[in-house]
Amino acid sequence: MKVSKFFTPGRLKVLFYLTLGAIILLTAYRTYVAFIENDFSGVHADQIEQIKNDISGRESFEFIVVGNINNSVGIFERKMIPIINERNASFLVSSGNAVSGGGEDKYQAIYRTLNHLKMPYLLTVGEHESSSFGSYHFYEHFGPYFYSFIAGFAQFIFLDATDPDAFSFQLHWLKRQLQDPRPDYRFVFISYPVADVAGEKPIPLHTDPGYLENQRFRKRLLELFNTYKVNAVFSAHLPIYDHQVRDGVHYVVTGGAGGLVLNNAESYYHFVEVQVNEAGISIGEKQLDIGRNKLLKTLESLWFFIHSLFYVGWFNFLLILLILIALSIKLYTTVFVERDYYPNYNIDPTPFQGRSLKIAMLTNNYLPFIGGVPISIDRLRRGLRLCSHSVLVTAPDYANRDPDEMNVLRIPALLPWGKQREFRMANIFSPRIGRELRRFKPDLIHSHHPYWMGKAALRQSRRLKVPLVYTYHTRLEHYSHFVPLPSPLFRNIISHSIVRRYANRCDGVIVPTQSAEEYLRLIGVTSDIYVQPTGIEFDRFQNPADNEQLRNRYSITSEIVMVSVSRLSKEKNIDFLIEGVGHLKEDCTVPFKCLVIGDGPERKRLQDRIEALGLTESIYLVGSVAPEQMAEFYSLGDLFLFASTSETQGMVILEAMAGSMPVVAVRSSGIDDVVQNEINGFKTPADIRKWTGQVQFLLEDEPLRLKLASQAREYARGYSIKNFAENVADIYARVLAAYYYRNS
Repeated sequence: MKVSKFFTPGRLKVLFYLTLGAIILLTAYRTYVAFIENDFSGVHADQIEQIKNDISGRESFEFIVVGNINNSVGIFERKMIPIINERNASFLVSSGNAVSGGGEDKYQAIYRTLNHLKMPYLLTVGEHESSSFGSYHFYEHFGPYFYSFIAGFAQFIFLDATDPDAFSFQLHWLKRQLQDPRPDYRFVFISYPVADVAGEKPIPLHTDPGYLENQRFRKRLLELFNTYKVNAVFSAHLPIYDHQVRDGVHYVVTGGAGGLVLNNAESYYHFVEVQVNEAGISIGEKQLDIGRNKLLKTLESLWFFIHSLFYVGWFNFLLILLILIALSIKLYTTVFVERDYYPNYNIDPTPFQGRSLKIAMLTNNYLPFIGGVPISIDRLRRGLRLCSHSVLVTAPDYANRDPDEMNVLRIPALLPWGKQREFRMANIFSPRIGRELRRFKPDLIHSHHPYWMGKAALRQSRRLKVPLVYTYHTRLEHYSHFVPLPSPLFRNIISHSIVRRYANRCDGVIVPTQSAEEYLRLIGVTSDIYVQPTGIEFDRFQNPADNEQLRNRYSITSEIVMVSVSRLSKEKNIDFLIEGVGHLKEDCTVPFKCLVIGDGPERKRLQDRIEALGLTESIYLVGSVAPEQMAEFYSLGDLFLFASTSETQGMVILEAMAGSMPVVAVRSSGIDDVVQNEINGFKTPADIRKWTGQVQFLLEDEPLRLKLASQAREYARGYSIKNFAENVADIYARVLAAYYYRNS
């Protein structure tokens, strides 16, 4: 692992100790929150009782109204509450938006803030109180959303302006409350302003009108207030102070108790004082010349965020704690664990190089299933046996398999699927796997997939205490359409995580190309990686049988024959190839035919598209062809086409070259190392015009096509199965030597 110049060992040590300190502090603080601070419920009941006891029998009293506290610590708790506590007020009322959101953490925080008051307090349900399921928290901790009580000679009525479904019932309930003849004064608290602000002047920081939007409810409230001589109506929501009298009713808007204000002539921090006696009421604002330093405001917000996380429950705390623990472990291994980034030259593979090895291979698919991975495994198996090694392949069972096959452990399938039930998920829980592997006594286990049978391979390697090698055959991110998850999630995160996690638990990883190694390093694979291209049966493609029968079958006379070999599934990009052939039919002056060899779930759809484009005389979907018959098709072809971008190597490309065909392919990680421009073919970006342009160029330039065909054959000569098996056996020897060196 590389460490940047900024993160020197000394700085990393400091960061490690800071992280460790943060873990200790967070654990201590969560313990404090859980066991020191108490829960609360039904607060309004106790507060109303205190208010009644305090002002009962008095000839005058005073109370304070605030709006838009918004969980402010820096303004309301630390600056306003000390001033309010010095006033001669009997109680305080929030006219709405005491919290900044309806979450449990916000209610816990406002309760802690309000406990700094030296007087009772009451809350009005506002927009913030009801957001994010906050209505439930309000009811649980404080009480009903609308309520009324009489204390001394005054009536106090609290309304809910956030629930339109309850407006009709509230009007009926409110009328009954206002008909009570006992009180001399009536005060109403509703979070949204009912009357327009004087002169309907623009409201700072608000794009909406800021008033109660339901016109019917609003109109009916105004009528009731006028009819029953309500003395004052207090609201919040807007970041201003406004006081006006209409038809004898005082309408007061107060929104400067800690929320966002401009600190100018229209919008500033303040609270409202209300004095009540037998002669009447007096309402006045207390403007406060206070504000927050920007840095302190940012720190307050950060602290409130951290503190709030611990009130919701243990989940957030444990999540943060685990993240910090993981960070501290990473820092510890980076700083304190010694690392040597050079190869260990004390490891000697020679004791394992001259010896016959027992190799157990586990795979999710194998012959007779036709695909690149099964063919590659079978070639390696045959090559290793020629080199005097023993191989046991563990694979799913298939109905049409060879009944006389040797050294293949077939496991019954749990879940076959596909149109021909060709996909088989072997029962990796079968005790037969472990039993047969113990009997075989492998020196090494070779896994060909990072999931399912790959997990079984990992488990058996641990039980048998032998090293595990993994071959990275497949670009997993290109198979997201098979997974019942959002495609971007699987492509961008899950697929890379599966490969990285599995590869790092193996003792060695084999990749077919340099670009595949670069990919694994980029996603974080730290295991030893060995680049070894898959071998091909080169000699089999040099003396093919007579292909006259194939020419007759596909009505080939003088046309140039293009061949493509691919499974007919979405990730193989066959639509690209079909569209390209359509362009060639329009532009190319040379007659041609294209044979697409392979089968798969997309065959019917692709055939329908070929027919819709009028290409039935140009493209033939040949279907599945047995491996031993492929040489005939390669000898028939003049040019090989490849559009897939999901390969890690693409063995069929090397086979096509061995059959004397130059290649035109779409550039991708598995292609870039094999196809060399103007030597054995051409590789282009995934641009249909550029790709078809190179195909047309080779179709129309016969001397160049023949030259590249000869060079392609010579290039493929170096990839024989014998060389392939000998090189893999050498990799096994190096992995075994390193494994026993580490465990000695």
